[in-house]
Amino acid sequence: MQVFPSYACIVAGAGFPRLSNKPVDGARFIHGEQMIKLFKPFPSEGEIKVKGVCENMFDKGKAAVVHTRMSGRTPDGEHIFDAKYVHFYIGEGGWGGDRGPKAEPLNPPEGKEPDFSVSYKTSEDQAALYRLSGDYNPLHLDPEFAKRSGKFDRPILHGLCTYGHATRAIVEGLCNGEVARFKEFKARFTSEVYPGETLTTSGWKDNGRYIIQVKTERGATVLGNAYAIVE
Repeated sequence: MQVFPSYACIVAGAGFPRLSNKPVDGARFIHGEQMIKLFKPFPSEGEIKVKGVCENMFDKGKAAVVHTRMSGRTPDGEHIFDAKYVHFYIGEGGWGGDRGPKAEPLNPPEGKEPDFSVSYKTSEDQAALYRLSGDYNPLHLDPEFAKRSGKFDRPILHGLCTYGHATRAIVEGLCNGEVARFKEFKARFTSEVYPGETLTTSGWKDNGRYIIQVKTERGATVLGNAYAIVE
């Protein structure tokens, strides 16, 4: 039995409520980036202890940007994974803090066909199903709540669900289904996904890694500035 690499996000996510006692308004909370790095495959059974660290907090004026690292280890101290998150808290900036570094763009080479491309169609009830993993933000289920955000006219798919589909595509397209070959995947959430859309994950070789891009049939790039490392 193999444990899927992006399961790290589910294990790590369970520790987030313990990082802060302050309630978060799901309409003003944006998941900006995600990275997972596996040091060895997940055991098929056992216990994982997760430790969370707030690595940085930046002031973007209209929002606070928080960088968090969650590390998972066995009770014996064996390092299994790191999961890094970037979250935007709308309305929490403006305290005069450091704006943080500007990210370097990471784009596919122009005019070159991808070295692999895998498509998956999401289901109409995809967000309701993914909600069972523990992310209960009503932005992904409640139409009125989604409209209140001021950005969407209907519920959108969880970013980590899109990220999970991309991880699956990388394992299929680059690792021949062998999860032990998957080492690292970092991506920025660049646009919304609606349940029922098709996600096409493509990758281009780039100096020991693959530049990754995920698009929908609308032509929207929904994961960008992304890379994956595999064996």
